[in-house]
Amino acid sequence: MTTRSCPCGLPETYEACCGRFHAGTAVAPTAERLMRSRYCAFVRLDAGYLLRTWHPRTRPERVDLDPGMRWTGLEILDTTGGSAFHTTGTVTFRASHRGGSLHERSRFERVDGAWVYVDGDFLD
Repeated sequence: MTTRSCPCGLPETYEACCGRFHAGTAVAPTAERLMRSRYCAFVRLDAGYLLRTWHPRTRPERVDLDPGMRWTGLEILDTTGGSAFHTTGTVTFRASHRGGSLHERSRFERVDGAWVYVDGDFLD
């Protein structure tokens, strides 16, 4: 039996990695892990998780996910802050999909001790 690694790119299984964040049994300990779990939520079409991990002041009313979009990989290019010792952080990444890629610098903040996505700037 072959066990696949998590879609976020880390070697753990989905259940041991982002699955526990999606299920609510754990919270992402860093901004980068939140970014990875949000990418994984896009792969798995988990709009509820995306909304729950979006800062209340910038969160849209809903997220429309394209079931035809096929995400093919995540590359973390840079991080600033975002650890257990910070209240803010950024993660610069490239998310590949069939037909292209998305290059963004995302901003994260802690709200009530949990990391949340604030917004991002598209690059390239």
